[in-house]
Amino acid sequence: MNMRKEVCIDSNIEGNMQKKACLGIDIGGTSVKLGLFDLEGALLEKWSIPTNRERNGAEIIQDIAASVNRKLYERKLKPERLTGIGAGVPGQVSEDGMVLLAENLGWQNVPLGRELSEQTGLPVRTENDANLAAFGEAWKGSARDCHSMMFVTLGTGIGCGIVVKNQILTGVYGTAGEIGHMHVEDRMPVPCVCGKYGCLEQLASATGLRWMGERALEQTMEPSLLRNEKVSAKTVFEAAGKEDRVAVQIAERFGKYLGKALADCTCLLNPEMIVIGGGVTKGGQIVLDYIEKYYRQYAYEPFGGTKLRLASLGNDAGIYGAARLIMMDKTDTF
Repeated sequence: MNMRKEVCIDSNIEGNMQKKACLGIDIGGTSVKLGLFDLEGALLEKWSIPTNRERNGAEIIQDIAASVNRKLYERKLKPERLTGIGAGVPGQVSEDGMVLLAENLGWQNVPLGRELSEQTGLPVRTENDANLAAFGEAWKGSARDCHSMMFVTLGTGIGCGIVVKNQILTGVYGTAGEIGHMHVEDRMPVPCVCGKYGCLEQLASATGLRWMGERALEQTMEPSLLRNEKVSAKTVFEAAGKEDRVAVQIAERFGKYLGKALADCTCLLNPEMIVIGGGVTKGGQIVLDYIEKYYRQYAYEPFGGTKLRLASLGNDAGIYGAARLIMMDKTDTF
């Protein structure tokens, strides 16, 4: 039986429900996060359910629909009071709501939009989760005053969403922003998950930081705080903050790879702001400092003033972006 975690943001939710509302959903490999929003962008309530990946995720859509329908029943909300559902997926999504590939869910050619709409009776719009996280940060987060921005997520891998003039940049196949697979290192001895060598996410993600840390400790006998605990993004930046020389070298290398890659991206996109989020940024300002140091060094002069900020919505960015997706029509702006 699915266990739900619920957080009620607004104690007067029934009163607010006299107005129209919508749902934002962020489907992840571990959990599905759901948020109920009013059409002014206020998050009224959020909750989550586990992601059941058994049998290639065959029960995921059914579980989401059941949770949505249960919430409507609990809150005595008639479906006509909701404008619809926005849903983010960690994978490639077509314009008609077909999930072409979402490896972490076990999905290939899954008609998410159609099936979720049939099971809830609500209109559904779908998009890649990184794109929606960017949309959320551009709407209600760190980039809320910007019309064009990049949102880079640093976790197990590296994701990126791009918003240009208040519209998500998706590319022909819905995969624009795959900066994690930019080639940044010719001497990488092991392959990336994509099969290539020297991808950015091999070196500047949480996985990359751990790999660089373990390799650095193997190649030097220098004392380090990292020898006393498991190497991770968290321990690397904690040790770097204490001026541990090995950790500082790792953090510098991380900052150089990512800062230079972002400088290259700005030559193509010229964003007003780059927002950095994801688990790695739990280390705080020190993480951004290492990235920004090298971004400023490598950025083409007209883009040297691009703002870099840490994300502010945390794990809620995806549900905010998903809600905004269903709110917008083709002529709407932030």
